[in-house]
Amino acid sequence: MSFSDSFRTARWIRIVNLLLQAVLFLSLFGGLNYIALNHSWRWDLTRNRRYSLSAETESYLKRLDQPVRIVVTFTEDSDTSEIAQAYRDLAGLLREYNYATRNNPTGQIRVDFIDVYQRRRDAEALGVEAPNVVVVIAGDRRRVVTIDELYRIRNKSTREAFRGESAITAAVLDVTAAERKKIYFVQGHGELRPDDVSERGLSLLRDELRQRNFDLAGLDLSQVRRVPEDASLLIIAGQQGRFQAFEEELLRNYLQTRAGRIVLMIDPTRAHGLENLFFDWGIVVYDNLVVDQSANYLSDSGELLLKHYLPNPITENLIRNDLPVLVGPARVVSDDLGRAADDGLDVKKLVATSETAWGETSYRLRERRYTPGQDLRGQLGILVISERTKPANNLPLSVRGGRLAVFGTSDLVTNNHIINVGNLNLFLATVNWATDRDTQLNIPARPIERFQLALSQDELSRLRLGLLFLVPGAVALLGLFVYWTRRS
Repeated sequence: MSFSDSFRTARWIRIVNLLLQAVLFLSLFGGLNYIALNHSWRWDLTRNRRYSLSAETESYLKRLDQPVRIVVTFTEDSDTSEIAQAYRDLAGLLREYNYATRNNPTGQIRVDFIDVYQRRRDAEALGVEAPNVVVVIAGDRRRVVTIDELYRIRNKSTREAFRGESAITAAVLDVTAAERKKIYFVQGHGELRPDDVSERGLSLLRDELRQRNFDLAGLDLSQVRRVPEDASLLIIAGQQGRFQAFEEELLRNYLQTRAGRIVLMIDPTRAHGLENLFFDWGIVVYDNLVVDQSANYLSDSGELLLKHYLPNPITENLIRNDLPVLVGPARVVSDDLGRAADDGLDVKKLVATSETAWGETSYRLRERRYTPGQDLRGQLGILVISERTKPANNLPLSVRGGRLAVFGTSDLVTNNHIINVGNLNLFLATVNWATDRDTQLNIPARPIERFQLALSQDELSRLRLGLLFLVPGAVALLGLFVYWTRRS
């Protein structure tokens, strides 16, 4: 018997053949994985491409020039079904962000899901302590996205659409922007200060604004006599003295000629010296004190509970989550009904008192009682916004308009009140409106589709029996048929 015909040769040939098959299989497996990882194609066959990022988001992600880290503190095993559903919605969405930037060597997005209670050390290292938020981090900048920003809610409880892509993309653009928006707190008239940690200070508001990637600074107009060029927003919180005429003129010019943005909080009993500025923007600030004796609109400590809102992006979260705003002494702020119809202004009263409130003109007297013909009564304004949408008198100009928000109280943002969810939500929404934050995105919300299977008890019983016996029985019969055929 020749060597080629021996049993040993045949065994070695079989071994080599098996080894070659294994090598070829591993090569094929590795090659397919390499191609899938680096040259993959994905198709979203759903209507409206609901599982894909919008073209606008993809264009932004392609231009990222620095890495971004997204930390999610939602948990899938949460006791609350809304939180668990938010986790699942975010997991699918953020997987697309990671995939879209996989080939960008300088601008990749990394996603981490962290339980702040079980992984406290990791959370503290990232500076993330709050549960059920999304924190977008790039370098030393960060932006917090809450669950309220992720959904559009109808009837205060029903989630109508998922707005996660718009919120996440806006946060990524914010933390990777070349320059931060700068907010100046006007000082020099006894205003509340952001470095004050007392109950009447604004240190908590300062921290919230910094957490949202704003730069903060002070501004004394009597000293510098100009509004800085990098001012994105001026905040005037609870001034105690009057503004001088030249200071008012500086503010008027900032709003008119530079399309400036100002948030004013005017406490009652205080003269402000800004009558001309308010007249320019169609707003009336009354010299009175809001009084409401209805128990439904007073807190345990006797402070005002504001629950009446005009639908607007600023008040959207307050309305859909039924959040009240808690304030102390306040004065009435309203739109000027006597202003010219073609003044080019859009003036709205967004937050108001109850119908039982009145504006006490004789607030310096000890006894406070409504006086018909002298005091205002009804749903009195506490927040009024004014935006110049076009030049006055229909002039043929196209310019970016200024924005002014006026609160009738500064108690809204003090340390002892900003901890109220409604207060913080209202003021931050006003700041976002004033600084044009998130308004540049045109990303549609993803509809939430709900399916309901209505079955009777008999139908459920038949379905249960079919799943338990019919399907396994069919598989068993098929196996027996194959066995009998091969045996024959």
